[in-house]
Amino acid sequence: MKRAMFGLAAAALAAVGSALVAAPAQAAPLTPVPQLDVTRYVGGWYQLAANPAPYNIDCVRDTTAQYTLIDERNVRVENSCTTITGERRGIVGNARLNDTASLHVSFPGVPFQDSLDGPSNYIVTYLADDYSWALVGDPTRVSGFVLSRSPVVDAAAWQQIRTVVEDAGYNSCLMLTSPTTEGLQEIKPLCTV
Repeated sequence: MKRAMFGLAAAALAAVGSALVAAPAQAAPLTPVPQLDVTRYVGGWYQLAANPAPYNIDCVRDTTAQYTLIDERNVRVENSCTTITGERRGIVGNARLNDTASLHVSFPGVPFQDSLDGPSNYIVTYLADDYSWALVGDPTRVSGFVLSRSPVVDAAAWQQIRTVVEDAGYNSCLMLTSPTTEGLQEIKPLCTV
């Protein structure tokens, strides 16, 4: 079991390196959705897929985000996941609205992310009309997250997710699925779902 988990971590790290090398150098910045109703956006989200990142490499299941409105410009961010060792781990931060669907997310004590103010590093680039799922990322697409209100989506929804991810300029083969207890059980490239 340990060997499989460490192999998974190594594969994810390799994907991160590949994503950074394969990222289009001259792609236009990620475009935010034209309108975001923050009061509808807050609440619980499940991560269904993401670009691997060093800060969550040990997250292997049930990665979630809970957003709570503080005021018209600030949202409390609570991210958590189940780690390789089976423990729940989490971090609490703040998302400050810079523009319609562009936010600066910060986490106290995290290098380069501990200031409440700063450039947008969280862009809502796709949002389903019913706010059931979203694609978010940073302007340069180094990070990317598929978030859903439900931990389970059907095959047609996975195909729509893949299409939206690719249309937004991401390489769907470098974005990995995020297992949930009730949903998809394995980590694999989104392009294979």
